[in-house]
Amino acid sequence: MQEQYRPDLIEPEVQKFWAENKTFKAVKDPSKEKYYCLSMFPYPSGRLHMGHVRNYTIGDVVSRYQRMNGKNVLQPMGWDAFGLPAEGAAVKNKTAPAKWTYENIDYMKNQLKILGFGFDWDREVTTCRPEYYKWEQWFFTELYKKGLVYKKTSTVNWCPNDETVLANEQVHEGCCWRCDTPVEQKEIPQWFIKITDYAEQLLGGLDSLPEWPDMVKTMQRNWIGRSEGVEITFKVENRDETLSVYTTRPDTFYGVSYVAVAAGHPLAESAAKNNPELAAFIQEAKSTKVAEAELATMEKKGMPTGLYAVHPITGKSVPIWVANFVLMHYGTGAVMAVPAHDQRDYEFAQKYNLPINPVITPADGSELDISKQAYTEYGITINSDEFNGLDFNATFNGIADKLEKMGVGKRQVNYRLRDWGVSRQRYWGAPIPMLTLENGDVVPAPLEDLPIVLPEDVVMDGVKSPIKADPNWAKTTYKGAPALKETDTFDTFMESSWYYARYTSPQHQTAMLDSDEANYWLPVDQYIGGIEHATMHLLYFRFFHKLLRDAGFVTSDEPTKKLLCQGMVLADAFYYTSPTNERIWVSPTKVTLERDEKGRIVKAFDDEGHELVHSGMTKMSKSKNNGIDPQEMVEKYGADTVRLFMMFASPAEMTLEWQESGVEGANRFLRRLWNLVFEYNKNPAQTAVNPTALSSEQKALRRDVHKTIAKVSDDIGRRQTFNTAIAAVMELMNKLTKAPLADEQDRAVMAEALSAVVRMLYPITPHVCFQLWKDLGNEQSIDFAPWVQADESAMIDDEKLVVVQVNGKVRAKITVPANMPEEGIKQVALADENVQKFLDGLTVVKTIYVPGKLFSFVAK
Repeated sequence: MQEQYRPDLIEPEVQKFWAENKTFKAVKDPSKEKYYCLSMFPYPSGRLHMGHVRNYTIGDVVSRYQRMNGKNVLQPMGWDAFGLPAEGAAVKNKTAPAKWTYENIDYMKNQLKILGFGFDWDREVTTCRPEYYKWEQWFFTELYKKGLVYKKTSTVNWCPNDETVLANEQVHEGCCWRCDTPVEQKEIPQWFIKITDYAEQLLGGLDSLPEWPDMVKTMQRNWIGRSEGVEITFKVENRDETLSVYTTRPDTFYGVSYVAVAAGHPLAESAAKNNPELAAFIQEAKSTKVAEAELATMEKKGMPTGLYAVHPITGKSVPIWVANFVLMHYGTGAVMAVPAHDQRDYEFAQKYNLPINPVITPADGSELDISKQAYTEYGITINSDEFNGLDFNATFNGIADKLEKMGVGKRQVNYRLRDWGVSRQRYWGAPIPMLTLENGDVVPAPLEDLPIVLPEDVVMDGVKSPIKADPNWAKTTYKGAPALKETDTFDTFMESSWYYARYTSPQHQTAMLDSDEANYWLPVDQYIGGIEHATMHLLYFRFFHKLLRDAGFVTSDEPTKKLLCQGMVLADAFYYTSPTNERIWVSPTKVTLERDEKGRIVKAFDDEGHELVHSGMTKMSKSKNNGIDPQEMVEKYGADTVRLFMMFASPAEMTLEWQESGVEGANRFLRRLWNLVFEYNKNPAQTAVNPTALSSEQKALRRDVHKTIAKVSDDIGRRQTFNTAIAAVMELMNKLTKAPLADEQDRAVMAEALSAVVRMLYPITPHVCFQLWKDLGNEQSIDFAPWVQADESAMIDDEKLVVVQVNGKVRAKITVPANMPEEGIKQVALADENVQKFLDGLTVVKTIYVPGKLFSFVAK
């Protein structure tokens, strides 16, 4: 064994061993309990960041721990390789997205390997490869045949200068990111998948996920947004048309004072034909992209159509307005407005002097006050004919019954969730596998024509998709007749929605999945990723699993049993102000700090002598130049040190503050471990521990070892509090470094302790533990060693520390045999000099004994 800890020598050799022996290759084995651990795969942006390192370290710790516990572990890795950033990078670097993507994958794959992650690289998937997206295309055609896919006209962001569709992230303050031209809203045909058909299943399934974070489940419930209400039909005065609205508050129906419709509603467009002012307003409203999240805070604008709706019960006329807060793609594109009991309607009514008719009063009998804002609580119905005096439920049902009997209303369950629009008008994505025939019919591409391959050797002009710019690419045939391929590509969430399943049979060529493999490995046992994916990826991921189930590929209802959402990685951010008043951000690795006696930063300088402003801890980002290169840290300290710091510095689900001083501390700890093994190996134990031959000090040390094993096992396996597991090992190490190695049983206890410590740390710091395991004389690789088990008998206390009180105040602490009876403890306590001092001259009138903890004298 070499004297010095040299991660630069150890880690490459260990990684070479893993690669040559395919240590982490997962093979289906029905005789063993499987464990599928999955971390969200990365976008190949070029370099790993510390968020990646944290995510994959957590997954690797869980995987290695479960493998040591006898599980058949699958831990795969791949690449979420399609997407818009590749197009931008290709334009900037004058290359093709494919070339840029594949080069990034090669580089990042090497970075993952030097961090020692135990991935089964034989199962690697890359979503931009035709052999992957072929089956996604096929599945889409099958969903189309089942009626779960449809095409409809929908609104997109359109740049009239570049003549191209823009993603939301390409619109900056209402203008195109490339040419700064004002963006218009344009209606174009797009493809949708009916996720709404699964809304109830997605909602109900959340109750079967006890090991998902409550926050994620709440976010999904709110996103799905189930509501019970009534759809009501209004006649349009003096016209043949009708108008439908949906409301969850039919109890307020008598308070309707106007109806508001979206700018794209047929009634609005009809009314605008002979009203230039209204037409201009509608055009303005259509050109303003409004997200649902902005509706509450945006300025409410509207204009009357000149049309009136007839209230189905009262027969009164209510005006129909066009309003910018009504979205055509949400619900019916029309809302009944009750200003007295809805704040948005209230603000609009006040602005345009529309009636505010109260129909609900507080249930507690207090006075209704709508002078400043709407009253939105449930209450008692007023001004509503025969429904006066009823509570919310009675009024809801009474009015709903009446509307249904009149044939102008029906109870309905609605969802906030909208169908999933999967069309993207950009190039770097999987082509949508639909064909348009000469007669205009649209048909799915047959399996024998799949995959529809995206050409990779293209030139990006930064404006138009190469497959849209090339008229020949779209030309094809269907059953011998000319046809055109779809030039839109899939939303990249399509690829990430089923990659977890493809990992179970990535080389399967005759179907999307090998069902035998899929049903052995699935569902995923542990999924790890950021909470920012709660209502997008994690919802589509669950939806796709239900589609795969219904297609007969899998038998489980949910894709993963357990979800861990890791926190962000933060770092100090520093800047100085340039002569042109621009903030120049400086990497923390280039900063020299001066700290006060409490460790607080008082001054900071960069390499060029600029005095810097410390703007605090913030998320690592390019914009603030405070990202820490993982590779640089590995080269400086070793992968194990980086991994140890990542797992120790913070609970996994909390933010982690990157501190190089903490990294240095982690490195010192590994050196201490190395040094302890080195010192032990100078005169190693020749025999095993003999529990009956141990001194009280040796028993106490061994007791600490096994209590630590029990705690670490629980912390990693059940609680997933990896930081407290490491803290427990560090505490034990403090005791081990002070322990004597004088006699054979000293050395035997130390041998048992070091064997335990190395195995407990192996999931976290696998390289150094791999080497130390060998240096401790083990022939078999630690990769195949069982997890260390706590010996219950070793954890039994031979002695107990009992606190002694006199009249409620602590006067002594005595150590007694663990099995000593109460009377014996009393006599030992009475023999203590300090206890005698405070009992002198008093008579004991009562004693209180809390077994093994406290003996108290009450004396007068």
